[in-house]
Amino acid sequence: MSLKVTLIQTKLFWEDKKSNLKMLQEKINNISDRTEIVILPEMFSTGFSMKPAALAEEMTGKTVEWMTEIAASKKIILTGSVIIKEGHNFYNRLIWMLPNGEYGYYDKRHLFAYAGEKEHYVAGNKRLITQVKGWKLNMQVCYDLRFPVWARQTFRHDNDATNFEYDILLYVANWPAVRAKAWKTLLQARAIENQCYVIGLNIVGEDGNKNKYEGGSMIIDP
Repeated sequence: MSLKVTLIQTKLFWEDKKSNLKMLQEKINNISDRTEIVILPEMFSTGFSMKPAALAEEMTGKTVEWMTEIAASKKIILTGSVIIKEGHNFYNRLIWMLPNGEYGYYDKRHLFAYAGEKEHYVAGNKRLITQVKGWKLNMQVCYDLRFPVWARQTFRHDNDATNFEYDILLYVANWPAVRAKAWKTLLQARAIENQCYVIGLNIVGEDGNKNKYEGGSMIIDP
């Protein structure tokens, strides 16, 4: 069965939630073809910021509410990561929002210490494998791409048939242009070694730390 996905590769407004949500809503509204999943970047409402104390929201906050409204009105699954606060902890959390308001989430496992992410956020400890139309998707975030064991496919053989743990590996990212070769190479490697489709969504432009991004978003077959 076919699955239609839309990747929104875009520049983000640095630490400006209102402008990002407005811009992304306009882009979603302008999707003319029927789609089933719309994929947004890592930290889509803020950019890859190390200021969670100022920018984080709880799961009852405006950004998750916005995702709920968009998914319902457009009858799509909407996914991307945002800065979430739970108790005294902050998470880089990917949210998988269904049209009926139900959701799943995945907290980024591998935090990018070079940018200080480890100092501000708490790492997740479990994967999210979700399902739509018979397709199973393994959700990951940016730097997770460099850790193949975390994405490793498992295979089960039943009655001469091979059952895969998942069919699609999905990465949302803010992956700088200076390491673009690694991005493109590793996305392809994950597809080959896990015999799955891989979706990688990156941003473009420049962030508030003068890091440049050149996109390179891809959908790759096994």
